[in-house]
Amino acid sequence: MTTTMAHPAQGNNERLRNKMLISGEWTDAESGNTLPVYNPATGEQIAAVPDAGPADIDRAVTSAAQTFASSQWRAMQPAARERILLKLADLIEAHGEELAHLETLNNGKLLAYSRMFEVGASAQWLRYMAGWATKISGSTLDLSLPLPPHIRTRASTQRVPVGVVGAIIPWNFPLLMAVWKVAPALACGCTVVLKPAEETPLTALRLGELALEAGLPRGALNVVTGRGETAGAALVKHPAINKIAFTGSTEVGRIIGAVCGENLKRVSLELGGKSPVIVLDDCDPQAAAEGAASAIFFNHGQVCTAGSRLYVHEKIYSEVVDRLVVLANNMVVGSGLHEGSHMGPLVSEHHHRRVLKLIETGVDDGAELLCGGGMGGPGYFVKPTIFGNRDNRPIRLLEQEVFGPVLVAMSFSDNDDVIRSANASVYGLGASIWTNDLSAALRFTDSLEAGTVWINTHNMVDPNLPFGGFKQSGVGREHGAAAIENYTDTKSLVIAY
Repeated sequence: MTTTMAHPAQGNNERLRNKMLISGEWTDAESGNTLPVYNPATGEQIAAVPDAGPADIDRAVTSAAQTFASSQWRAMQPAARERILLKLADLIEAHGEELAHLETLNNGKLLAYSRMFEVGASAQWLRYMAGWATKISGSTLDLSLPLPPHIRTRASTQRVPVGVVGAIIPWNFPLLMAVWKVAPALACGCTVVLKPAEETPLTALRLGELALEAGLPRGALNVVTGRGETAGAALVKHPAINKIAFTGSTEVGRIIGAVCGENLKRVSLELGGKSPVIVLDDCDPQAAAEGAASAIFFNHGQVCTAGSRLYVHEKIYSEVVDRLVVLANNMVVGSGLHEGSHMGPLVSEHHHRRVLKLIETGVDDGAELLCGGGMGGPGYFVKPTIFGNRDNRPIRLLEQEVFGPVLVAMSFSDNDDVIRSANASVYGLGASIWTNDLSAALRFTDSLEAGTVWINTHNMVDPNLPFGGFKQSGVGREHGAAAIENYTDTKSLVIAY
């Protein structure tokens, strides 16, 4: 069977913002330059947004810094901040269909995913983080200071907002990733300059508009569009930025981390991954195949935790991989706006070329191409692609993050050997184990070098569950109490009496 392609469909009444938000006003770049925005399902331009430069970043950061200094937001009662964030969540849901169609039009993902994750999960994360606004707490401490006996002390700590946050987000989950950064920062009383990816700025701009409608003070959230090497670099280097929150590639993360280190600026980095999926011999082959397909083909493989390395016990390797190929060949690839599609396009022409080039390296390195590859246009489509590499030979696809629907399947016979292979990566973001043997699963969990380990599932995240990576997959954690630590500093108070 062959992968089929659904015909593209059009969205309905999307609001295409063509200006950026600074200090509550919609504005062009000072230079007047713009960036084209495309529909990846057709390759057609759908909008143009400002191409911000350092002067525009300075305006946005100055606005955020003035708003922070004025205490309009940080000194607001926590319950009042909570109400505004809850109102923003309500507005996202109220405009859910508009936002979902806009996201699919700009990013290419399935409309069902836009509804579920960009809209539904964004509202969920906002409500969860809104609740933290009233729960940020410190502690009281006993001290042993060398003071005269008649002098007593009382000490306490409090969490205070870190200040102005520069948030730089990727293109794979544009609205949700913006909320992942903006919601905890605002809940803590910080102000934010948000720079969306140049490929997918449209829902971030709409988020800024809805935030104003929810009652957020002008300047508390600024949304600046532009390229990473200009607007992003200026944001990272700006002296009035107190913290950078970045999600993106490890290569760019290294640059940002170095700049923040040089300037002693706080930074959290959620970076790349090359996540292993390990199937033990007691697992049902069909369940394993379905789990592996979900792990790699979800969101067209454009997921930092995508399960791109599949290790299957040799006893069931052939059966699992054969079933997986059948699943891949039956997936319908087409516009995310078409209800019959199972997988949409990659986000851009540039990324499309990169993924196709990486697929070529698999063939060149001697792996067996079992299914998939590129598709004809229009649009930036790649079929679900599976390589067989049963003898686990070293190939470049095992080292590089593809960020597309490309899987390498390998076999193993010894648990210790497969753990070594799974850990033989510079990345350590996620991993999953598929088995009915709880003891074996827990032993694997203890040994795998990954920030999140799933058992009999993959790619599951929750606002209450810390998320981040080991090794070159990042620094710091998002979500839960860990997110509050990201956007606050600890202030100590000592009273002698």
